[in-house]
Amino acid sequence: MRLWWRLIGFGFRLLYNELAFTYDIVSAIVSLGAWHCWQRAALDHLAAPSSSVRVLDLAHGTGTLQLDLHTRGYAVVGYDLSPAMGRITQKKLRKNNLAPNNLVCGLAQQLPFADNSFDAVISTFPTNFIVAPETLREIYRILMPHGQLIIVSTAKLTGGGPIGTFLEWLYRITGQRGDSGFDFVAYLAQFGFTAQPHHATCPRSEVTVIIARIVQTTQD
Repeated sequence: MRLWWRLIGFGFRLLYNELAFTYDIVSAIVSLGAWHCWQRAALDHLAAPSSSVRVLDLAHGTGTLQLDLHTRGYAVVGYDLSPAMGRITQKKLRKNNLAPNNLVCGLAQQLPFADNSFDAVISTFPTNFIVAPETLREIYRILMPHGQLIIVSTAKLTGGGPIGTFLEWLYRITGQRGDSGFDFVAYLAQFGFTAQPHHATCPRSEVTVIIARIVQTTQD
């Protein structure tokens, strides 16, 4: 089993780096075409679009959500550990006549942004970095007091017949269904967030979005 999980980890490392050019195709296949809908579920919980609303797209991947955020009029910064993902996102932005000036490469546990500098942080299908205490402390630090953390955490195929059943099996054996006993909401509370899960329907699937806000404290 230890060897199996090492192989799975190696496969994901390749997908996020050397094989990043296959990411969009792989995502479309394993989601039965619903991947973009899953990502966009995060947008329903943002404040009204405005160039004054600053959004950090944390682990932006191939930049599909970046395009949505720019198109809707938000002030967007993209952040990802993978230079390969950064290059793909740059190409997508340029292709859509958008300047790729606000893409930063680095660790989520060390965000190079000022305190209280974002209205929202969005992360879609993040890996385990999102539950690292250092990551959550950094997100708390850079969010405005009214800010929110939006995490598209999981999606489940509810249709697709035998293919959908097979893909769900693949999700399970590759560890992407997580520990059913893990209470994300309670965990986020340890880092100063009050959170609530929301569910959205996409073609042949259902996606779960965690909406977390900074707990407001009153001054005596």
